[in-house]
Amino acid sequence: MSAIVLVERLAPGALPSEPLDCLRLPLTADQRTSSRGHRRTACGLDLVLQLPRGAALVPGDLLASADGQWHVKVEAAAEPLLRVRSTDPLALLQAAYHLGNRHVAMELQPHQLLLLQDSVLEDLLRQRGLQVERLLAPFQPEAGAYAGVGHHHG
Repeated sequence: MSAIVLVERLAPGALPSEPLDCLRLPLTADQRTSSRGHRRTACGLDLVLQLPRGAALVPGDLLASADGQWHVKVEAAAEPLLRVRSTDPLALLQAAYHLGNRHVAMELQPHQLLLLQDSVLEDLLRQRGLQVERLLAPFQPEAGAYAGVGHHHG
């Protein structure tokens, strides 16, 4: 079988329900920023993304082939992350500030920060007295100040 070519991002609610034969496409945060290139579904089928350029893909997006025969759902792939916590909210806020100054991609949550594993940053955060834990989990970093508007997730 040749690669499935995906050319369209379907609008939310475009299909009455998710197709039963929908394929899953786990992508890292970095891979979700590109609308072009070769990818592989969770079950190993080859895909080629030829989507219109624009906003990054987000988990839950439904992609389709030109003939509508194939539907693929984007998922956040598990990545090696650092979970940063503190009992002191100011210490966590200061850590986010310092990481932001280094342009580190972060997922901000009420009582923790998530970032891609980096041993230098891990040491820096531990030296600041923060609790740092390594884990493998989906990563959905903040889009950033200069990200395009138009595609949001809650």
